[in-house]
Amino acid sequence: MSNNISTKPISDLLGMNFFIPAYQRGYRWTEQQVKDLLKDIWDFIESDPSKEDWYCLQPIVVQVNNEQWEVIDGQQRLTTVFLILKYLEKFVESEIKTFELEYETRNSGKSNSKDFLNNVQQKAENEALDNIDYFHIYKAFEAIKEWFKKKSETHNSVSSKFITPFLEKTKVIWYETNEDDAVQIFTRINMGKIPLTNAELIKALFLNSSNFKTDREKNEDEKKIMTEKVRLKQLEIANEWDFIEYSLHSEEFWWFVNKDENEKDTRIEFLFELIVGKPTSKEEDDTYTFRKYAEKFQSKSEKEIEENWKQVKRCYQTLQDWFDNRELYHKIGFLVTVGEEIKSFIEKSQIEDKTTFIEFIDGKIKNRFSNIQLAKIEYGNGIIRPILLLHNIQTMLNNTKENSRFPFNRYKKERWDIEHIHANASEAKVKDELEEQKNWLVENFEKDDSVHNNDALNKRIRKLIDSESDKKGENFEEIIEYVLGEEDDTLRNLCLLDRGTNRSYKNDAFKMKRKKIIEQEKKGTFIPICTRNVFTKYYSDELKQLGQWSETDRTAYFENIKEVLNSYLHAQKD
Repeated sequence: MSNNISTKPISDLLGMNFFIPAYQRGYRWTEQQVKDLLKDIWDFIESDPSKEDWYCLQPIVVQVNNEQWEVIDGQQRLTTVFLILKYLEKFVESEIKTFELEYETRNSGKSNSKDFLNNVQQKAENEALDNIDYFHIYKAFEAIKEWFKKKSETHNSVSSKFITPFLEKTKVIWYETNEDDAVQIFTRINMGKIPLTNAELIKALFLNSSNFKTDREKNEDEKKIMTEKVRLKQLEIANEWDFIEYSLHSEEFWWFVNKDENEKDTRIEFLFELIVGKPTSKEEDDTYTFRKYAEKFQSKSEKEIEENWKQVKRCYQTLQDWFDNRELYHKIGFLVTVGEEIKSFIEKSQIEDKTTFIEFIDGKIKNRFSNIQLAKIEYGNGIIRPILLLHNIQTMLNNTKENSRFPFNRYKKERWDIEHIHANASEAKVKDELEEQKNWLVENFEKDDSVHNNDALNKRIRKLIDSESDKKGENFEEIIEYVLGEEDDTLRNLCLLDRGTNRSYKNDAFKMKRKKIIEQEKKGTFIPICTRNVFTKYYSDELKQLGQWSETDRTAYFENIKEVLNSYLHAQKD
């Protein structure tokens, strides 16, 4: 038999009989936890909720045991709800004021738990001291009285205003299990084996047998037919669910649809969030997605199940189609990476044909670069990273003879930085030691006659490199500035490098950076295509000095950026 899941307002619990078994820990909520719950519910009431809105408590997992509900998980919340109802009994208009609640082993010679809970209003602190659980229950009830008393100092009729929304618009997630071994279920829940995530709760909604019932069940033969139909439909949804979950665990796919790391125990929950939206700070809670889906299952009909599941499959298939389409993979992947909401793309794709949709996506990219003049932006400008990213992506996309794809998963996980191709002097930090100075010069100095034409400094550098000097160079900062030349913070001297590699580059001129890039690629490190092109001087017509990032090289690189991104940019002024 399948487990049953639903939402129940507190009013539906009135008259029920709950039993807390011995394997459960005692009641341990602090006074602050009790007050926090009351505050949350009060804030919800004060927010003037709509008719459809409701405040959701965490799951209560139960199992029928004779004529009682055995509480497997959620007894702390359930006991607190009971205590709040006890305080508000005089405001409950129904004949039944609360529910029955009893702890299996929380009894003493003077009283039992059921008696203590039912008469908690009359209990004194010395009576509570007989049992540690009674003490915590007593303190929680005192906290409830104190909270209402304090709130009444600033608000009129707090209790009467509180009770109706508490009964009708505060709901628990009711998880009724049909498994035999309650202790085993309790252990699995508390070891994290049953996470009861939004996704798992929603799955129970889809697989509830009661949702498949129709009016056609008139005799035993029809019931058998319907039972088999339900079983097959449940199997179909469960198999499709597992397939989607498996697909979303592809790192390439997952990072394509997510801007940042998005850790979820069950990744299909991401699809549910795309469909129902994400909570605002005002209404945020851990079960928001489940609550929104519970609202979708009002008629509990087979048709309702079919339509909602088709919506999930359409959402997944749309993402999968984009992932499989090389052009949309790169363009949508870029937009997601720079912060666009993928939900808006899904909505647009459902009302437009493919050509119009691609035009829409191109327009979104163009909007990112409206009124941008590439020649004027410098290091530190927030638009540089999107420009360099799109340069890499579009360069790969332009090569129609290859099926290579930009690895969004590696770009995001490895956290690539904007890096100077040829280091600025202000970045170079060389230890004030002879050996360090000598090594830095050997690795970074490649004489360029058009730049390095100071004979005195050339001589000093040569003496240090050739070990003709036995003392460190004085005013070595001057030598660093001379070796690295004039600082350049423009786009023509910037590229993308992964953060781990980048940290080792800060001191280096083009010569040493080029060597490290080649070494990294030999080890299998992924180097962005445009970064690789820069350090192999792909953009330059003439290969003169491989250790120099010359003016000619910079100009050629910059012109390539403009050419590759031309369709997304407004007219560029020289």
